[in-house]
Amino acid sequence: MPPVITAEGLYKVFGKRPRRGVEALRQGRTREELRVEGLTAAVIDASFSVDPGEIFVVMGLSGSGKSTLIRMVNGLLPATDGELRIGDDVLSSMSAARIREVRRQRISMVFQHFALLPHRTVGENAAYGLKVNGVNRSDREARAERALEMVGLKGWGGYRPGALSGGMQQRVGLARALAADTDVLLMDEAFSALDPLIRRDMQDQLVELQQQLDKTILFITHDLNEAMRLGDRIAMMRDGRIVQVGTSDEILNEPANDYVASFIKDVDRSRVLTAGAIMEKPHEILGEGQGPRTAHRMLRATQNPWLVVLHRDRTPRGVLWEEDVAAAVSAGRDDLPWSTVHEMPVVSEDTPIAELFTLSAQHLSPLVVVDDGGRFSGVVPRVTLLTAAGVSNGDGGAPPEAVLTPAPDLDDAQGGAR
Repeated sequence: MPPVITAEGLYKVFGKRPRRGVEALRQGRTREELRVEGLTAAVIDASFSVDPGEIFVVMGLSGSGKSTLIRMVNGLLPATDGELRIGDDVLSSMSAARIREVRRQRISMVFQHFALLPHRTVGENAAYGLKVNGVNRSDREARAERALEMVGLKGWGGYRPGALSGGMQQRVGLARALAADTDVLLMDEAFSALDPLIRRDMQDQLVELQQQLDKTILFITHDLNEAMRLGDRIAMMRDGRIVQVGTSDEILNEPANDYVASFIKDVDRSRVLTAGAIMEKPHEILGEGQGPRTAHRMLRATQNPWLVVLHRDRTPRGVLWEEDVAAAVSAGRDDLPWSTVHEMPVVSEDTPIAELFTLSAQHLSPLVVVDDGGRFSGVVPRVTLLTAAGVSNGDGGAPPEAVLTPAPDLDDAQGGAR
């Protein structure tokens, strides 16, 4: 499907004769040189696209141009140069009246400081955008009530905003955007005014809602950990320019320049990297119809003490250890006794590696990784997890020994798994 938001060569320069500033930037002049002439280059040659159903995060420090960029996407600031499209609508060449129409029909926004009307009830605030768009009272009240329920505020519609906590007020702002049911949801530092615990709760709720609603979200933040946690892709901005666009894994592992590398050096990678990012594909996998001689050959080829066994539909059945295979071969069996296939820990591809250590401590077998359909994707052996943990700590150190050393009786508890 084509992108929902597309920006090509966007510039925003403030001051007299801003187009001269654009030409100067194209000729190699710097932001600082333009500032001496009374021009402020807020966004410089920005190009990106946002796909349907994607959370696209624009991340940068204060003054990087990210808030100016989102105001251009919202049609509140016209581009000095370049093209900006919402679907097939070209905002950069529309009249002000047409931009307002597109904004009402296709774009909703969640602000940093809630932007609630204190003299109206929570329900009226959630329905406010619908009222502006001329939706009749019964329909807008029903839609607002559904949106409030989505964000966990069922029953709060009759209260005034002043009776709610900061986190609850931000939920009202989110409900107002959801009630409008637009294609695009813009969030400008939406959670930065909240306490850390409430902020994390709102991030969790946004991820859950996105799984249900599949909105196209452009999210602005100065917090790299928030960007890594929420973004399907991230655009890193510096001094008005987008310096890198990529997934969190790409930015962490392949920073585009020294600025990005220095920016990410303190990120808690164990909370960002996932099982899917560090998993390995085994060279050999045993199907449930294959016998002990095949298993023995695979073990010799891989030099692993284990084999992952899969059902015919590619879902994991268990792990088979070399001693069980050797016993079956010695006994001259043509088939494997499936009682020797042991259970193994199974995790999803999006599980943060910080959550893998306890499982790894309890099982000497590799962690098996599955996709959304429960089908086998790969494995995370203990040595791979230890390596990722050392990188995550930044100094090459591994997590505490107690976390990684299994209790002495765990093997017996797992039915003899080795």
